[in-house]
Amino acid sequence: MLAAQLLRLPGKRKVLVIEPRAELGRGEAYSAVELGHTLNGNAARMSVDPDNADDLTQWLTEYIAAGGWPQSHQQAVPISELFPPRGIFGLYARQRLAEAQAKGALNGSTVEHIQAEAVDLQSDADAVHLTLSDGQQLQGAFAVLATGMFPAARTPQTQSSGLNAAALDPWDVAAMRQLDPQSTVLIIGSGLTMVDAVVSLEQAGHRGPIEVFSRHGLLPHVRRQPPAWVDFLADDLSIRTPRQLMRELRRHCRQAMAEGIDWQAPLDTMRAHIGRLWHQATDVQRRQFVRHVRPWWESHHHRSPPLSAELVARLHGEGRLRIHAASFKGLVPGSGNGVSICLRRRGEAQTCVVSGAALINSSGIEYDWRRVARPLPQQLLARGLVQPGPLALGIAAQVDGAVLGADGQASSRVFAMGPPLRGMWWESTAVTDVASQAKALAARLVQ
Repeated sequence: MLAAQLLRLPGKRKVLVIEPRAELGRGEAYSAVELGHTLNGNAARMSVDPDNADDLTQWLTEYIAAGGWPQSHQQAVPISELFPPRGIFGLYARQRLAEAQAKGALNGSTVEHIQAEAVDLQSDADAVHLTLSDGQQLQGAFAVLATGMFPAARTPQTQSSGLNAAALDPWDVAAMRQLDPQSTVLIIGSGLTMVDAVVSLEQAGHRGPIEVFSRHGLLPHVRRQPPAWVDFLADDLSIRTPRQLMRELRRHCRQAMAEGIDWQAPLDTMRAHIGRLWHQATDVQRRQFVRHVRPWWESHHHRSPPLSAELVARLHGEGRLRIHAASFKGLVPGSGNGVSICLRRRGEAQTCVVSGAALINSSGIEYDWRRVARPLPQQLLARGLVQPGPLALGIAAQVDGAVLGADGQASSRVFAMGPPLRGMWWESTAVTDVASQAKALAARLVQ
């Protein structure tokens, strides 16, 4: 998205995107190939164009009319309310980048895909110097850390419990087809990654028990399309603390339900204010939110697409899928052909052991760069070019995305956007969030 914004602006510039995958525009989330792995938001919420909220809806309309995604009729809703497969969203992102490339070419601007991993970055008064995994050295005027998310299931961790080595990838349907269809599968985590894992198991033909363990045992709510609600946060700027926010939000949700309106309507009005509320909060207030509110925030705000939610609800109703409030304490060695894990159930002091044929790590995203055992995050932290963000969420930066070094000074050449700025804005992962950041950062870099 940043490359597309840079290419659309007047002037001549060269953009290098360092990405080990074979294609640009897909990243971690949109490299999925199974039709059952859909977006968590409907088309009206997922435009990559910050100036046109209907951009994806318009693209999908043309795509479906041309014969693409014939299964779309199964959702039986207007195109704006469809939840497209992530692989199709990746096609959309790639096409919008290609269009930006064509426009940029008129000004002499180019974008080049360097298929490698960035492993080191240094910055001086004149330039930034990048080292790649193949030994290549690159130099530029600016570097932008658009690293996206580090899924816990696919991210080597510096303090590893060995969980990933023993676990199946939540999106690896082929590996799941190797399981006994009637076997018991254990899943750590009950958020949206767990929902994806259940979809993967279903598509792989698994029909056995699924045991899900998370600290609070909360499932994501299903995403619905509620009507508009009054923007109560715009009308009352005195609401500043998590406690005030939760009290007022509950009041509006109760009022909505009393009027026969979906409680998700008041919740969705908060979207535009999350960054402001989080940014102006004190560290104490942020810690209170993370410790006491976060699990419920995640389950209510990061909601599941309807088809996936229907599958989870059906399996839960059949008794095949069970949710347990329990903390993962480690792997138990010597489990033979299966896997055994040590758990402490919520409210109990003693641990217990649970066994199954396979284990899936669905514990979500690793935002703490100190725990991510990838070369670039480790080198940036070691060199002091970046420092952990608030509450160790991502990295610290100024409002314009300029990263803060260990000395607290803002870099004039290294910037960040998207999930690395989680500590700055709390919600910094959604497509619309990143699209707005891309537009602002592109303008800043061109200046």
